[in-house]
Amino acid sequence: MPGSLNTSRRVLVTGAAGFVGSHLVERLAAGGCRVRALVRYTSSGTRGWLDDLAPELAVECVAGDVRDHDSVTAAMRGCDVVFHLAALIGIPYSYVTPLAYVRTNVEGTLHVLEAARALGTARVVVTSTSEVYGTARTLPIDESHPPGARSPYAASKTGADELALSFHRAFGLPIALARPFNVYGPRQSDRALVPTIATQLLAGGPVRLGNLAPTRDYTYVADTVRAFEAIAACDDLVGEVVHIGSGAEIGVGALAGRIARLAGRELRLESDPARARPASSEVDRLCCDSAKLRAATGWRPEVTLDEGLARTIAWLAPRLGRYRVGEYRT
Repeated sequence: MPGSLNTSRRVLVTGAAGFVGSHLVERLAAGGCRVRALVRYTSSGTRGWLDDLAPELAVECVAGDVRDHDSVTAAMRGCDVVFHLAALIGIPYSYVTPLAYVRTNVEGTLHVLEAARALGTARVVVTSTSEVYGTARTLPIDESHPPGARSPYAASKTGADELALSFHRAFGLPIALARPFNVYGPRQSDRALVPTIATQLLAGGPVRLGNLAPTRDYTYVADTVRAFEAIAACDDLVGEVVHIGSGAEIGVGALAGRIARLAGRELRLESDPARARPASSEVDRLCCDSAKLRAATGWRPEVTLDEGLARTIAWLAPRLGRYRVGEYRT
């Protein structure tokens, strides 16, 4: 079975209020870890999806910003393990404001690495993305595949990844680079494909999409956060890039058909050119080779695509009011 963290350790999660971050916080706290969650300050005091967690889960929330070195250092002080998930992740918006992505994704990661070095943090898991590869040259993609960023977002994550690896090589910082492929599940915003399709279907309207041909490798969020914990607990993965994925790819059009079948809705597709990436920026195929993670930890995905999609649809159905269904936002 994949390893779990020693519950005597104090753990920090950056980006804890978001989709994957909130699921990771929930898993770690339920497993007995002492969890501190770094959430971005808001004047309303909201903590994103952490506000929806069960009240019996003891989570210490601290407000800050990864772009601010001092608040990052303060949040990390006294923590043994840091999961760094905070990032700007919307690909379309990165074409509009690339500098914001550099400041959050590159400089924010640098602040985490510098603080970890100064504080002697025992383990840092930095979150990467399969988008750093661009379109696959060989399939499935293993960790030796060369990078080929096709968006400012992907370029900013490539820069953050290289910084993390350089801190390991130069200073011996005990980092591991977790590189999930496409994650889906409850709490995901509808800027992502699965909730975009599902919410439009559930609302009874046509499903407006861009390019239907690209393929992606989808992993349910509960499986993804299990992999994060396993990576953090595995000494053999220090200094390594580690893939998290199912090893199966599915095209956008086929995914829409699968979701429609599971939701019991008729699929009416409409083309929306605004949703398509620039042609030279499109990533045509992504499919993960996670052999390294499996060999080192025994991790394997437990939730099939149909099961995970069904769970996601069931979660979304009573919550459509939280989404601006059909409205495309960068």
